[in-house]
Amino acid sequence: MENIVAGLTLFQKGGLVMYVLLLCSLFVMAIGLERFQYFHRMDSGRDFARSFAELMGADDYAGALRLAQETSGNIADIVVQAAARAADGQDVSSFMEIQSGVTLAHFRQRLYYLHVIVTMAPLLGLLGTISGMISAFSVFNMQSAQAAAITGGVGEALIATAFGLCVAIMALAVHAFFVQWVENIVTDMEQVFSLVEASQSELTKVGAAYAFA
Repeated sequence: MENIVAGLTLFQKGGLVMYVLLLCSLFVMAIGLERFQYFHRMDSGRDFARSFAELMGADDYAGALRLAQETSGNIADIVVQAAARAADGQDVSSFMEIQSGVTLAHFRQRLYYLHVIVTMAPLLGLLGTISGMISAFSVFNMQSAQAAAITGGVGEALIATAFGLCVAIMALAVHAFFVQWVENIVTDMEQVFSLVEASQSELTKVGAAYAFA
């Protein structure tokens, strides 16, 4: 209990900018939670890309389509739709290119805000520190007691910078985590879609006879 009270006291000494930084930290956590749920729901997974490539390499096109139909996520859905278009005699290259762009845009949604907070949080902390130091050095009569007060004021002003750096580090870690996840998705897309394009004629036959009869 004492630690909580001490933490709240220290937080209040950082000034008004601490509340802005607190909102930024809550915003980062909200984006991280929402993006994790979306990625977990819409990413077909690396296992799908690897298994799909193995089946296609073994010329098991029916098995590859069956795997795509049984797997959730955007990549698997695009493969199923592309196979349906191939069964109708349509070219799938442009379709997959457009759908992959739309899918990646959805995955990257809101990640830009994390990048903004990474840059903005230290600046807000620095602003709070400068504001606190201005207040601390506004004492002109340098008596001993007042000099100690100035030293304490500078120490309290640095709280905002420390908190701003903590928020920036948290936002940077969350941003890097999802950027790497997106890169993995891009790699999976390139692997899967290149196989679909290279085997369009075979998928046309299989799709017409099996998956979309």
